[in-house]
Amino acid sequence: MSRLDGALSPYLLSHAHQSVDWFPWGPDAFAEAAKRDCPVMISLGYSTCHWCHVMSRESFDDPAMAELLNQKLVAIKVDREEHPEVDALYMAQAQAFTDHLGWPLTVFTTPEGAAFYAQTYLPPEPRGGQPSLTQVVEAVTTAWAEKREDVLESSRALVGALADAAEAIGKDSRDQVFPSTEQLSVIVDALIAQEDIEFGGFGGAPKFPVSPALSFLQGEGLAGSEPAAQLVARTLETYARSDLRDAVEGGFFRYSTMRDFSEPHYERMLYDNAGLLSLYSRQGDLDTAAGIVSFLHSTLLVEGGFGSAQDSESIIEGLPSEGGYYLLDAVGREGLTPPKVDDKVITGWNGLALRGLADAHLAGVPGDPGALGDQVATWLLDHHVRDDGTLVRLSRRGIAGTAPATLEDYGALSLGLLELGIALGEARFVAEALRLVESIAGEELTVGRDKVMREKGFTPRPDIQEGASPSGISLFSQALVLAATLRGDYGLIERARGLLAPHVSQAMLTPLGAGGILQVLASLAREEREIIVVADGPSDMIEIARRHRTPGTLVLCPTGEQAQQMLEAGVEILRGRTDGSIATAYVCHRGVCQLPAQSAEALLEQLQQ
Repeated sequence: MSRLDGALSPYLLSHAHQSVDWFPWGPDAFAEAAKRDCPVMISLGYSTCHWCHVMSRESFDDPAMAELLNQKLVAIKVDREEHPEVDALYMAQAQAFTDHLGWPLTVFTTPEGAAFYAQTYLPPEPRGGQPSLTQVVEAVTTAWAEKREDVLESSRALVGALADAAEAIGKDSRDQVFPSTEQLSVIVDALIAQEDIEFGGFGGAPKFPVSPALSFLQGEGLAGSEPAAQLVARTLETYARSDLRDAVEGGFFRYSTMRDFSEPHYERMLYDNAGLLSLYSRQGDLDTAAGIVSFLHSTLLVEGGFGSAQDSESIIEGLPSEGGYYLLDAVGREGLTPPKVDDKVITGWNGLALRGLADAHLAGVPGDPGALGDQVATWLLDHHVRDDGTLVRLSRRGIAGTAPATLEDYGALSLGLLELGIALGEARFVAEALRLVESIAGEELTVGRDKVMREKGFTPRPDIQEGASPSGISLFSQALVLAATLRGDYGLIERARGLLAPHVSQAMLTPLGAGGILQVLASLAREEREIIVVADGPSDMIEIARRHRTPGTLVLCPTGEQAQQMLEAGVEILRGRTDGSIATAYVCHRGVCQLPAQSAEALLEQLQQ
């Protein structure tokens, strides 16, 4: 019987049949390694990862390899989506050993969990100058047996250096100067300089859809930067007509292996498609956005929330085929079993989807994204919020996981609920989001800390790598900024500034990988403004208000009844502004409003002042 039997993660369950004596993540594996005085091999991946499948078939299914691993070390299997903080810790340590980071990630550690060697995919035999898994296992276990002090010294030095780096990030950040709008315009120029002029997108191969950076640029475009607007338009058009998009079923693949966006890695991730849904909706590309909504609804919707991803592999003529299903047209796919969906429902990623569906609803995207968002949000509140008000990180088939919820979960769900509640006029979503924002006050940087890591004294470095999706830091900061405006509680802005301050310099230096942070900084840099239209029926002022959604501007268009319910939920900027019997608009700055406007002309005049 495998220790992985009964695991919640489909990734762990896919390895339960193997002869490798896998441990799940936890203290037992390290205790066993200490007892046996042997190294630990930590293998991290996720269920829709193609090269994870390859390494599993080539090596871990092999009884001889399993015997070698069982004899020489203790093996731990980790689903990086279940334990993102563990993945971030070992990804940071792996940087000392390889420039080619990714998954599967194979890390060799001491019984105390400190890495002393790491690689990604390792073949079963030497290939292209790369050592085999067997060679690496023999080498690290020999080093452990014969050069123990060297191994321990290097691992301690690495862990110490990472702890020092984590401490340095927060040092003196209270005096951090936040960027002005002029300084952010320089960042736009820096991102333009990274555009691939020949094939579109950014940089060389592999090519990822960089949604956070594009969201920042899109906001700058709406705020008046024509170069930013043009760059976003070019890039989104490139993505939409490339092989990165599934033209049959909608949705986007994770990345392309080639600079010209050909030969994608075919897994379709929830977080990618959530971010792209927001972008295409705000851009007005309703067809592409509708394809994403269709993919979310028809493929990823499980139980009542969205699963985390769809696999890249399918079975065609009895053999696993990476991308084979997606290369067929609609007729060719008929009769084939689609690639599997990882049906883990991850709170944070579903929060990102709620935000995308809110944008799609406001843009008028076909497929009724507002109703879909309402359905998913309601399910999440019923199933992923515990009786004590804390969040569940993930669930599968009605069973809640034990991994702690992270700042990403609290930030993305709070922000998604706020934006969906605003879009639909649903006070219950806004009320729950405001409660979540307050529920971890003062604990933002410790929420979700892994128990094993804490006991071993690891100091995790806050992860703001935002190439594909926003970080927990930026998501929670955005939720704080929005909540501050709704409640008229500008102490929440200071909480956001405190979270952001240690990362401002990094974001300005590496903007392509810090788009979420930049998006919040852009909101803070601009004069805050609220545009409120309360109307019990159609009004031209609603469309005018929504056209002015820019960084730093909140647009709120409830009916009178919805406004009253939101006021009762804590939205103080609606106090005295809940009568929708005559359509009325308010242009405000930090809750101080100009005279009410009751015509489109009057509203436009106020907006131009």
